[in-house]
Amino acid sequence: MRLFVLGASGGVGTCLLEQATARGHSITAQTRSAGKLTGTASVNVIVGSPTDEAFLKRHIAGHDAVVLCVGIDGLGKTTLFSETTRAVMAAMQAAGIARLVAITGIGAGDTRGHGGWFYNHIVYPLFTRHRYADKDRQEAIIAQSGLDWTIVRPAPFATRAGSGPLQVRTDIPADLQLTSITRAEVAGFILDSLENGGFIRQKPFIGHA
Repeated sequence: MRLFVLGASGGVGTCLLEQATARGHSITAQTRSAGKLTGTASVNVIVGSPTDEAFLKRHIAGHDAVVLCVGIDGLGKTTLFSETTRAVMAAMQAAGIARLVAITGIGAGDTRGHGGWFYNHIVYPLFTRHRYADKDRQEAIIAQSGLDWTIVRPAPFATRAGSGPLQVRTDIPADLQLTSITRAEVAGFILDSLENGGFIRQKPFIGHA
């Protein structure tokens, strides 16, 4: 496949590039900062803002799918995720691209309160709640589109994979708590979904209990 990856220099993005090239895919990798990524025979690096619709339209044509994994470091209010989504969708529609995979995460929609005690009571209220307010807006924009979308909601990121099997849930029981997942596992799940055509218009919640 020919993949257009936004946020390619982030944690999930770099894992995605490594795994995608190993699987034989070609990638256009968007980053906001020059020097963060090095182009290869399989990876074309482009530098620009993910909210710049004109920039996206110049580069997005000819791809089979778009992966949206833009991240943010700040703790304050943001509109980066919703603004990026609007710009990406406009560029996709202009280029005739239908397949979109977007990463939101634990705290979006009905995953809120399902990330384990530490995340639910410390991390979310103190560090991530503002970004998830915008990720809720992002999810609503995607869900209302006519694209073949998948919204991936990872559990809290960890450096090591959990001991149990990776759970993939599109239903969220009241007692479900998924407490960890590695970025590499998220990247692998995204590629599997793209290759297999899985989870179209679904919001899989993935992680280890």
